[in-house]
Amino acid sequence: MKRGKQLNGSAAEVEAAFYEALNRADIDALMQLWADDEEIVCIHPGGPRLHGHAAIQASWEAILERGGLQIRPSQLHETHNLMSSVHTVIEGVTSSGGEPAHLIATNVYIKTPQGWRIVLHHVSVAPGAVPAHEHPASSLH
Repeated sequence: MKRGKQLNGSAAEVEAAFYEALNRADIDALMQLWADDEEIVCIHPGGPRLHGHAAIQASWEAILERGGLQIRPSQLHETHNLMSSVHTVIEGVTSSGGEPAHLIATNVYIKTPQGWRIVLHHVSVAPGAVPAHEHPASSLH
């Protein structure tokens, strides 16, 4: 699957575009954000490990067939270098019963000739209440 579209900017901007595409249920925009590599991986909460564009796209089509997800990512923790960036975020969602809930996602990006692209999206269900925003310690021991 060749993709010609260039998305310049940071991995964080690709992440924002990813969640916007999920919220709009825009499969084409969503899949353009993935690396042009069949080694990409996606793991949905409680689901199997999916490899490659075809399996990942089919899973998103099934998930988004009833519309967008309304996920609110927050509390980004980012580790990066020149060619890769690993993000963990809290995904705020509303349960089917209307209760606020949260998931924990790990998103991994690599720098490609087309810009930053997703190579891994892994989400798990998080128990308990949404954690308070963690602030880094102000002093070292």
